[in-house]
Amino acid sequence: MKQLIDDIKKIEHGFKHIIEAGNIILDNKAENHFGMAKDLLSDKTYQVRMLATYLLGQLSTENPQALKFLETKVAKDKDWRVQEMLAKAFDNYCRAKGYENSLSTIKKWLSDKNPNVKRAVIEGLRIWTSRPYFKENPKAAIHLISEHREDESEYLRKSVGNALRDIRKKNRDLVDKETAGWNIDDPKIRFVKKLVGK
Repeated sequence: MKQLIDDIKKIEHGFKHIIEAGNIILDNKAENHFGMAKDLLSDKTYQVRMLATYLLGQLSTENPQALKFLETKVAKDKDWRVQEMLAKAFDNYCRAKGYENSLSTIKKWLSDKNPNVKRAVIEGLRIWTSRPYFKENPKAAIHLISEHREDESEYLRKSVGNALRDIRKKNRDLVDKETAGWNIDDPKIRFVKKLVGK
């Protein structure tokens, strides 16, 4: 186990090695995976915290405590790479549970005060309309994302704009109809609309 963790610390880019290490750990059924993930979250290296996040994402589908840790602990991590893994972890949860079945959790996370929690949803589910349920219900995706166009966090608003731009490629009329009513006198909204495109 120590060798596995030492090895991932040496690799600075990407997710593949983290996922491979996580799957090796999860294959060991005798291990207390949740306890290990909690311990790894306090490591000083972002790679190990990414590993912890991946483990929690895999465990979250059966362990509500793991999902709660993602929402309350991982979302406070200052490293952007850990936040990218959080987005992947949230999407894994939704995919396993079913996107429609996950709507209440999606809405709960989107109502959180922490922009990292909201961003994990918006970024994790991209491209939203390539996901089951949202593919058939693009208006629902557009509405859920658009609600955050005025958020104080530019980091989150950038994610909002990019996610809507993705959807607009195949649902131009629906996105344009949504953005047509936006108050672009507000600089925060204008920032998002510029990202979405005309």
